[in-house]
Amino acid sequence: MPRVDFWLKGQPVPKGRPRFNTRTGRAYTPAKTKEYEHRIAAAASDAMQDLNLEPATTKCTVHILTQFSIPVSWPKSRREAAERGEIIPTRVDCDNLAKSILDGCIGVTFEDDGQVEKLVITKKYGDPLVLASVEWDE
Repeated sequence: MPRVDFWLKGQPVPKGRPRFNTRTGRAYTPAKTKEYEHRIAAAASDAMQDLNLEPATTKCTVHILTQFSIPVSWPKSRREAAERGEIIPTRVDCDNLAKSILDGCIGVTFEDDGQVEKLVITKKYGDPLVLASVEWDE
């Protein structure tokens, strides 16, 4: 089974709510989300090229680990609890994190995110980054 792993340093960015142009009424993706999806696509593309793989056309399993920086305003005891994994980030929803990462992978690691059969996402505090793994049947 082919498998590709990739990572991206920096604070994970959840999928932003669609915005609407008041003159035309068209919906568009916020710039911050679009830029993050391009960074995810670039990281995934580099990993795919290193392994000489083409985007999957079969069902996929995706594992995502997201790490957020610990707020510096927190007291020492709370910061230590976050480092031990006793406190998880609650301001960001898992589904919105998954959407931005999966949308960045479309056409790179798989043809369409509808192919994702199993999705495992983990949020925790640590060095801000995203680690992702995509595995599929040949």
